[in-house]
Amino acid sequence: MSEPTIAQKSPIPVEVEAGKDYWWCTCGNSKQQPFCDGSHKGSSFTPLKWTAEETGRKFFCACKHTKTPPLCDGSHKTL
Repeated sequence: MSEPTIAQKSPIPVEVEAGKDYWWCTCGNSKQQPFCDGSHKGSSFTPLKWTAEETGRKFFCACKHTKTPPLCDGSHKTL
């Protein structure tokens, strides 16, 4: 698998809704960051389905190097 594109070096805050599915972009090329818009097609990347357990603000990884996908773990600080 090739390396993902770094969309940005800071997390993206998103208000999520409990029980709702979100499709996180893993390739970094989506124009709808942090979510998939199909830009990965033809590559080895596939979006990651994530279901919110509770309603509230979550910080989604935009550098695509998190160890806790799809949420930010601070990995962008070392890039």
